Amino acid sequence: MTKRRQGKPTSLGDALRSYLARAGFGTRLAQAQVISQWSQLVGPQIAAVTEPQSVTPDGTLFVHVATSAWMNELQLMAPQIMAALNGGGGGGAGRIRTIRWLLTR
Repeated sequence: MTKRRQGKPTSLGDALRSYLARAGFGTRLAQAQVISQWSQLVGPQIAAVTEPQSVTPDGTLFVHVATSAWMNELQLMAPQIMAALNGGGGGGAGRIRTIRWLLTR
């Protein structure tokens, strides 16, 4: 006979978060959320001229940029953008380590 847990039942969301953390998927999930949260994290002006493409397991984010002028500006703004990506969006500290800006052709 197995021992039953005492106390309140665990919500499905909590159980899933616990499983993902134990399985090592928590970091990858946090990295992937950057793509869906991009416009909220960087704001509408930057979001209008950029499109996040992918995040590698080591934390490199690839982002397409509309023009070379914007790419230069975004490179200068990289520290602020990195702070927004890693400080906002629900506990994503350190989820993105590098941003690679790619000119859209």
